[in-house]
Amino acid sequence: MVENQDFLLTDCPMPGLERLEARFHGHAYDPHRHETYAIGITCDGAQAFRYRGAAQVSRAGQIMVLHPDEPHDGHAAVPDGFSYRMIYVDPALIGQALDQEGAGARGLPFVPDAVSRDRAMAALIGEAFADFPGKLDPLAGDALLAGLADALARRGQPERRRPAQVPQRALLRVRDFLDAEFARPIDSADLEAVADLDRFSLARAFRRSFGTAPHRYLVARRVTAARSLIAEGTPLAEVAGACGFTDQSHLNRHFKAHFGMTPGRYARLVAR
Repeated sequence: MVENQDFLLTDCPMPGLERLEARFHGHAYDPHRHETYAIGITCDGAQAFRYRGAAQVSRAGQIMVLHPDEPHDGHAAVPDGFSYRMIYVDPALIGQALDQEGAGARGLPFVPDAVSRDRAMAALIGEAFADFPGKLDPLAGDALLAGLADALARRGQPERRRPAQVPQRALLRVRDFLDAEFARPIDSADLEAVADLDRFSLARAFRRSFGTAPHRYLVARRVTAARSLIAEGTPLAEVAGACGFTDQSHLNRHFKAHFGMTPGRYARLVAR
C-alpha cells in the first residue's frame, strides 16, 4: 500500500471533545501523548502500539482506552493497514459528569485494559460518528459525555490520591486563562496571580483535576490551535508565531510530541 491511501479527519463538535477518523498503512504515529482521555474503536484491520510499557494490538471491533499523559505510538499490524475512530475527551468533563464537585473531589477513573471488547462503548462511539464530520447536536454531545463517563467508571477505579485542598474555582480560572492567553509567553507568576496560590500547590492540584500539568495543558492549547491553522493552509512559519512558539522548529518539536507526526506530514494527510 502507498501513503496516498492514508488520511486523517478531525473536528471539535463541542468544547473539550474532539472526534478523529483515520486510516494508515505501515507507520502511523511516533511516540506522543495527549492531555485528554482517548477512547476509540478499530474499524477494520489491526493496529499495534506500545502503551504503559507493553505491546498492544487492537483488531476490528475492539475498543481502546488511553489515559491522559500516557506515551504511546502506532503502526499497522497487518499488511492492509487499519482504520479507526477516536474520541478525545477533556478529563475535567469526565470528572464533572461523575461528580458535580469536579474531578478533584472524586478522582479520575483509571481503566487498566488498553484494549478490550466493550459493546456499550462501541455503541457510544458509533452514535458519536453517525453524522461525522457533520454537526453533533448539543444534546447528543451531553449524552455522549455522560455515557463515556459512566463507561469509564464501570471499567475502572478512581485513581488514589489525597483529597484536593485547592478550590476548584481557582483551577478553573487558571484553565480559562491558559485557554485565552496561550499565544503569548506565560510563566508561573502569571498563574500564581490568577489562582492566588503558590506554583507548587497549583501544579499538583491542576494535575489532579485535569489529568496533566499546567505547562502541558498550555502546549496542548498551542498545538491544537496550530493544527487548525495548518489545516487551513497557513504557512508553518506563520503558524508558529501565531500560536506562541518561538520559531518553526519549536512548533515542529511540540507538534510531533503531541500528535506523533510532523506538521508537514499532517498537512499532507488532511489535504487529501
